[in-house]
Amino acid sequence: MSDRLAVLPQYLLPKQALTQLMGKLAGLEGGSATTAVIRWFIQRYKVNMSEALEADPAAYKSFNQFFTRPLRPGVRPLADADWVCPVDGAISQLGRITGAAGDQIFQAKGHHYSTQALVGGDAALAAQFAHGHFATIYLSPRDYHRIHMPCAGRLLRMIYVPGDLFSVNPTTARGVPGLFARNERVVCVFEGDDGRPWVNVLVGATIVGSMATVWHGIVNPPRPGTVREWAYHDRELRLARGAEMGRFLLGSTVVLLFPPG
Repeated sequence: MSDRLAVLPQYLLPKQALTQLMGKLAGLEGGSATTAVIRWFIQRYKVNMSEALEADPAAYKSFNQFFTRPLRPGVRPLADADWVCPVDGAISQLGRITGAAGDQIFQAKGHHYSTQALVGGDAALAAQFAHGHFATIYLSPRDYHRIHMPCAGRLLRMIYVPGDLFSVNPTTARGVPGLFARNERVVCVFEGDDGRPWVNVLVGATIVGSMATVWHGIVNPPRPGTVREWAYHDRELRLARGAEMGRFLLGSTVVLLFPPG
């Protein structure tokens, strides 16, 4: 079956309604019923609970608590490097931002999308990454779903961009043009210690109940259908390399943007 045919049902599903319903269910505290769902999920996706701070599935009051579980201290030591991976997951794509204008990000075979579309239409922001580099990292259901700082940085802006809620698995990435620039997303703009910008984009997906950051809390819902922005230029909001910066409540993918060099 071709990838385009495989993703056809996603065009027909009521993705927003399904996501809202699953978000509510994931937040319910259902006692033994919640524990049973968590146990099924652990077995189905082979989740390694030995890494979790709390390994007992019955300790989690809701599925969301389990899904955003913290890890035991020391199980993710930081590499001795200027940049570290911000999430557990698989790097699905990595490379230079190409094209005549230096604004094209490779998604999958036959598909590119623009940096301007990814960041919600802000041409000035996108221009800072012309001919730079990107990394796309996919989190599977079994992964740890908190997001950490790949390097130290000062928060400048956060932009909520409304969009679709397609799945972000590899098959969908191959079958849906411009997937990461059409799904709902939260764009976090930082300034590194060298004074240069970098961006971490949190991409939503089907049944991703919400995305949250440590400085704001839950960003969505609400889902007003319009771009929203928060500015932090006048605040000294700095996060260290490896510090937690956010989390997915179900889902998803992050896309990092770096300037040239």
